[in-house]
Amino acid sequence: MATATSVQRKAPRPRADALRNRERIVAAAREMFVELGADVPLDEIARRAGVGNATVYRNFPDRDALQREVVCSVMDRVSRQAEQVLAESGDAFEALSRFVHASADERIGALCPMMSETFDRHHPDLLASRNQLESLVEGFMERAREAGQLRPDVAFGDLMVAIGQLTRPLPGTACLNIDRFVHRHLQLFLDGLRAPARSELPGTAATLEDLRQA
Repeated sequence: MATATSVQRKAPRPRADALRNRERIVAAAREMFVELGADVPLDEIARRAGVGNATVYRNFPDRDALQREVVCSVMDRVSRQAEQVLAESGDAFEALSRFVHASADERIGALCPMMSETFDRHHPDLLASRNQLESLVEGFMERAREAGQLRPDVAFGDLMVAIGQLTRPLPGTACLNIDRFVHRHLQLFLDGLRAPARSELPGTAATLEDLRQA
């Protein structure tokens, strides 16, 4: 007979196939959100993921839950890639560059419009992923400044605004393969971040607080 001091049973781990299905749903959702926007039918996401509708709703009870998982997975993935570069090279500017290009691969700019007024931006999972990413990138920038690699008059907000603008689909360009230009233009942007600065920037740097207020 169990007593009060008995060890509680741990919740069973999800089966491997269940985890694979969840990953396929998130990957398919990210692709379709980028291609078609946040209002793409969940049935279409299930079809692309190769799972049934019930599997989607079993993992994600509503659209917000799926959108949140997509955003968190993207932020976590680009964070890991940048951390790996820093661990391998010790070069903060190289890690910063990897973050920028990885963000383009994930089409972060195309996902930004998904963050509508109805989206819960204060959910604990979302806040944890965002805080980790912000802390990581600001750390890269500070180390790069100290090493004399990054011009001192730019801030986190400048970086994120540029990434968002350069990775967002342009209106009227559906017939143009714009993706093949994105990394080229991001590299031009990164070269402009290097110290010593070639020019004086107008205005003031966009900070993390500026982004949050916006």
